[in-house]
Amino acid sequence: MTLSLLQKAQVWLLKAVTEVIFILFRFFSPRRSALSGKKLPPVRNPLLLLSATQLAKKIRRKEVSSVKVVQAYIDRIQEVNPFLNAVVKDRFAAALQEAAQVDKLIEEETGGEDVLEDRLPLLGVPLSVKESYALQGMPFTTGLVSRRGVVATVDAPPVALLKRAGAIPLGVTNTSELCMWFESHNRIYGITNNSYDLERIPGGSSGGEGSLLGAAGSVIGVGSDIGGSIRIPCFFNGIFGHKTTPGIVSCENQYPPVSGRQEEYLSSGPMCRYAEDLLPMLRIMAGPRTNMLSLNTNVDLKKVRFFTIPHDGGSPLVTPVSKELIYIQRKVVERLEADLGVKVQEVQFPELYYSFQIWDTYMVLPDKEGKPPQPFAELMGEPGRPAWPLWELLKWMIGKSDHTMAAIVVGLIEKTHGSRTSPSIIQLKEKLQKEVDELLGTDGVFLYPSHPRVAPKHHHPLFRPFDFSYTGIINILGLPVTQCPLGVGEEGLPLGVQVVAGKLQDHLTLAMALYLEKTFGGWRDPGAN
Repeated sequence: MTLSLLQKAQVWLLKAVTEVIFILFRFFSPRRSALSGKKLPPVRNPLLLLSATQLAKKIRRKEVSSVKVVQAYIDRIQEVNPFLNAVVKDRFAAALQEAAQVDKLIEEETGGEDVLEDRLPLLGVPLSVKESYALQGMPFTTGLVSRRGVVATVDAPPVALLKRAGAIPLGVTNTSELCMWFESHNRIYGITNNSYDLERIPGGSSGGEGSLLGAAGSVIGVGSDIGGSIRIPCFFNGIFGHKTTPGIVSCENQYPPVSGRQEEYLSSGPMCRYAEDLLPMLRIMAGPRTNMLSLNTNVDLKKVRFFTIPHDGGSPLVTPVSKELIYIQRKVVERLEADLGVKVQEVQFPELYYSFQIWDTYMVLPDKEGKPPQPFAELMGEPGRPAWPLWELLKWMIGKSDHTMAAIVVGLIEKTHGSRTSPSIIQLKEKLQKEVDELLGTDGVFLYPSHPRVAPKHHHPLFRPFDFSYTGIINILGLPVTQCPLGVGEEGLPLGVQVVAGKLQDHLTLAMALYLEKTFGGWRDPGAN
């Protein structure tokens, strides 16, 4: 399929807008050099090098107290957060009180370790939470200035389930403004830095989570993903993350709420440093819907059908995939074939060339009653009138806007939408959906780049705003996907890959995460020499 004249004009307009933004930003933006050359301190406390699963077992067995574990993570956060700006509000005093109650409960428990493991599998383990999730008593702003002072009165369901399993929240972490950008920056909390290079982005919108976990300031965390907001921060910070099959983990009590058909594409899921924590976290977070997945199935990877897709076919809107990411994905293929005796088939889907157009089209589709999603400009202006992105751009140029340049760009791009949905894009998506579903079935997975490049410098996504298409297209297809780290590249920045399976086949990608961690080493301490 070739682009229609109207679609070509839209592509030209989108590229023109980003070029104008580039010129304006270079001219008006402040320079950041205070962190140049600085690096995180290495991890010194061995408790920080244990998975949540291992910590929970040690706490249950009284080999270490929950207070000691929680204090170790508080100390680490206080050590690294001045570099990262990842945690935007802590609850350290309350967490230590809850840890002391855990230790008392264990002392008084007469049913034994097995009873505790069954009832409270994460008992005493620290947890971090994305600020766009409701965590009772904590800020709930999603970085929007007009929501400053909003405090959550309840827990979002996944958070409540993790707390009910014994996890202890330490605080909430930074996001992009309104969770619609892949750099975590807003006018309430400021900008968050990458754990491996402080002058680079941690990703978004779950960038505070990614940065903190990558820095060993947390062991498990909670993220949400409608275009890559779990996977991009996990990729840029060298950790694991899982975007679940949509509808499995509740997305209630997040801000902003979904509208239109967006609930079909939004997923909540676990983020962590150690692959073995993904499955138990998902089992807890899914709650009553756990039985929709085959999480108790033992996966024999030798019986899985493997495919690899090296790139999207060369979309002009997206940066070409870097040589080192193509190389590391090829190394995964080589290891799979050597270790498991399988054949990994390379496939291409021409429709992936239009990944951004597909994501962009489906994000604005109306719901079953014909009601369109709430415009981004309305969200920017809440609780008052909708924001005017062009006016906000002019205000930004003189330092008077309450919005980030990224949010303004999203608002401007929204204005390029036509009044009618393109039937050709709908047809492309339906064709791609059919082909991918048939390819994967219930026993197939494919490898796909997480992003065209490693973590870029701060604000650079403004000039390549459509690079998230590599993750966004998986949301529209409604597939489960696990982001897996694959060591570091030539610049010392994390490499990684997406592992994608068919709907409700989350257990396949989680099994692959365990294999890739063992094969490529998993998370690396960014402060180590």
